[in-house]
Amino acid sequence: MDVAAKDVDSFIMRADPFMESGEGPRLAFVKSADAHLIAENLVAFANTEGGMIVIGNQADGSLSTSGAESQDIDRLLRLADELYNPPVVIENWEEIDLESPMQSLGRLSTSGNGGNVGEAVRGQAPAFAIRVPRSTELHALADGRVLIRSGKVNRPLGGQEIQRLASAKNTGDFESEPVPGATLDDFSRAMIDEYLEKRAERTKRPYSGEVNSVLAEVGAITADGKPTVCGLLLFSEYPQRWLPQSGVVFAKFVGRTPRGESGLAGYSRREELIGPVPRLIEATWNLVWSEMAISAVVKGLEREETFEYPQFAVREALVNAICHRDYRLRGRRIEVRMFSDRLEVISPGGLPGFITVENIKDEHFSRNPRLVGGLFHWGYIEELGLGIDRMLEVMEQAGHSPPKFDARPYSFAVALHNERSQPELPEWSRDTNHRQARALQYIRESGSITNREYRGLIQSVSAETLRLDLVDLVEKGILTRIGAKKGTYYVLRE
Repeated sequence: MDVAAKDVDSFIMRADPFMESGEGPRLAFVKSADAHLIAENLVAFANTEGGMIVIGNQADGSLSTSGAESQDIDRLLRLADELYNPPVVIENWEEIDLESPMQSLGRLSTSGNGGNVGEAVRGQAPAFAIRVPRSTELHALADGRVLIRSGKVNRPLGGQEIQRLASAKNTGDFESEPVPGATLDDFSRAMIDEYLEKRAERTKRPYSGEVNSVLAEVGAITADGKPTVCGLLLFSEYPQRWLPQSGVVFAKFVGRTPRGESGLAGYSRREELIGPVPRLIEATWNLVWSEMAISAVVKGLEREETFEYPQFAVREALVNAICHRDYRLRGRRIEVRMFSDRLEVISPGGLPGFITVENIKDEHFSRNPRLVGGLFHWGYIEELGLGIDRMLEVMEQAGHSPPKFDARPYSFAVALHNERSQPELPEWSRDTNHRQARALQYIRESGSITNREYRGLIQSVSAETLRLDLVDLVEKGILTRIGAKKGTYYVLRE
């Protein structure tokens, strides 16, 4: 049976919102029931963020599962298990009824014999999806390759990358560790209900099971029901009781340096923020927003506000710091520093795994994948692994220089600068009157100017004088006139 790939995407989107963009960092289509291909994807996902393998994608984009039956999955997994070391733990595999994908949810097999999987619709070959969790171990294929998932492909790591990834794995999985002294009573039911509501909106599937089951799925509690670091960060009203390092310190400085006059602290405002991470994100964002300068330009007859920093870039920097900081480091909190020329967000802990400043745009590896998953369902993360790309894009669109990244062994900082690039005016353009200078500044900001816009800009002078101002700038070779009559406008001459 061949099924359009979009039907598979529809199932994946509803089954796991990390998969909603199709094949990528968390989803792989395998052409055929090939143990070697299965092994490569198992290793790549286990070494990176985890993911799902769907068996049967064809070169033409259709899905054919004619070569796979439920008994084949066990055989494939046994064969694949001999092709890498150490063994990869598989969360589950499920049979997907592509005609009715929602009915197939819950027909999961974790026993390895497929006995809990319902039969496919009569006359149709079933499709299969294998779910692979992130592993705390470093996995390699029998030929020595260490693969990670990079976009839509499995990429082998080089020597130094392998060392960095191994070091990250050796530190353990701190976010999933139980917190001594914490109990389920320390979770806020209001925070849990809010999470379930946001998750239902995102997945289009209201959760009707036991609360403890979803908490275990998220990684908020251990198998025996004890709160984890991730659970307290997400659902406790005051996680700083156990994790004092999990707060945020905000400081607004008068100038470009932390020091003021006579060596005194140069900040005009300092705040210490606490609470669960969803509240921290909102509180920090609101604080930065309240201190952000807003300017305005007039385009035509409309007033347009321009923010000191692109909103997405600021929010992404804050979310990344809270998601990816090293919560093992107890001596330092996240710092948000606002200077006259830049905004700095400093996160304790260096870059995780194989991530470097050079590959940060193209690769993704999270120190706290469960926390990332929880905030994704909450709606604070739009799409896995694409935030840095989008941050660079919006900064460029706003006329700012790219974000500056500073990676050190025990900290990672992002700096957003608020200067805007402007086209340089020719030297001879300085021979202008004050009205013409304002017109040129307007053109630098808006790209062009009309007679009507010029009259709105300079209201105390006759229309004829302003017309002659523009004519003079054209004759001096500073401006170029485009159009005629009411459609006339002026731009800087190249």
